Amino acid sequence: MKILKTLSAALMGSALALGIGSAAFAETTTLRIQTHYAPETPSGKLAAEYVDDVQTMSNGEIQVEMFYSSSVVKSVETFDAAATGILDCDMTGGGYQTGKNPAFQFVGDIMGGYDTPYQQLSWLYYGGGLDDAQKLYNKYDMELIGWWVYGQESFASTRRIASTEDLKDWKFRSPPGMETKIFEKLGAKPIVMDFTEIFTALESGIIDGADASGLANNVGLGLYDIAKYANFPGFHSMPSDHLACNKAVFDAMPAHHQRIMKVAMQALALKTALTFEKKNAEAAAELTGKGVTLSQWAPEELQKFRNAAQATWPEFATTPEAQALVESHINYLKQLGLVQN
Repeated sequence: MKILKTLSAALMGSALALGIGSAAFAETTTLRIQTHYAPETPSGKLAAEYVDDVQTMSNGEIQVEMFYSSSVVKSVETFDAAATGILDCDMTGGGYQTGKNPAFQFVGDIMGGYDTPYQQLSWLYYGGGLDDAQKLYNKYDMELIGWWVYGQESFASTRRIASTEDLKDWKFRSPPGMETKIFEKLGAKPIVMDFTEIFTALESGIIDGADASGLANNVGLGLYDIAKYANFPGFHSMPSDHLACNKAVFDAMPAHHQRIMKVAMQALALKTALTFEKKNAEAAAELTGKGVTLSQWAPEELQKFRNAAQATWPEFATTPEAQALVESHINYLKQLGLVQN
């Protein structure tokens, strides 16, 4: 019995020693990530939840320094800042990189395609989209970790915007890329400017309206303090915000850190879609109560937009990567019955 007790104590001591050793030599990852969202917006709060999930699930082995409101570099510069090592990861969206390669339009915001975030996410994870998109990101020394899609965006406007006719000569903030071409065809005057400049441009009258975000995020940004018109439900844009990291940094991470980052993004995607399903409805009720006019577009007006959008896709399919992504989307949209054969 004495021998057994001695052996047991020795084994426990060895296990403890091994445990201490493992903790002492645990691999650590420190990441600097920038998002364009302000910390007080719903998306900003969800980004903070992602950071907490990653740090907690890794038992502190992954530490994230989060920069909100594009506080290090401009939103459009975040991708390059991560690729060159100024940051480690970009938590904005692929749509900002269309000047680099038009293929980024089709991982950022296809426009006139999917109706819901669930459909769009299903293309990424079950329609072969992730493999196609990863080739594009890797070409620029970045790794696509995942998407978070909050649903259809709503405009903020200082004048009524209830049909395509209302778009004539409507000056509005637009992100770069395909959106500018689509709305020019519909008679609008898109002005490309940084996300952080929207409020001031609206306040000063430089623009009549803005494509900023979903209804709830727009409320968080204070846009409806100035702009008393909006459309809801949205229809024109459903951007896929991404998390993309410097590929060398990501490849150097231990496999379990990589898995935590990617699985946490899937959790963020679900939480984002569910959160905005609720928050946008709440925001609509709140805005109506405050006298903001919300317009729901008629089916025939929505079709006019879809026609203009889908006619513009080929104009941006000018590189092999863009052509591959457009073909992938169209094939999947046909499977879902959203594009006719």
